[in-house]
Amino acid sequence: MNTDASAKIKMLKSSLHCYVCGLLGLLPVIGLPFAIAALVISGRVRAGQKKYWNAARPYWIEGVVCAAVGTIFWGFILTIIIYQAATDGGSR
Repeated sequence: MNTDASAKIKMLKSSLHCYVCGLLGLLPVIGLPFAIAALVISGRVRAGQKKYWNAARPYWIEGVVCAAVGTIFWGFILTIIIYQAATDGGSR
């Protein structure tokens, strides 16, 4: 297969993978690793977009937005849980 064509296909698949991981990043409890994975995949897609046009760009953008929201929200919740565990454990 042509290397240009395979690179485009890989970029398109990565865009959709970023979208799926970004949506899974919004799930409670298990969402944080998926959100981080989506952000990592997003970096690879962005590098591919510099060379080729990405037909799945709307999915990539939605995946990045969902991953960012999921990372911020669940990171904040995890911080609150850890803080509560640390302060309640020290007072008893």
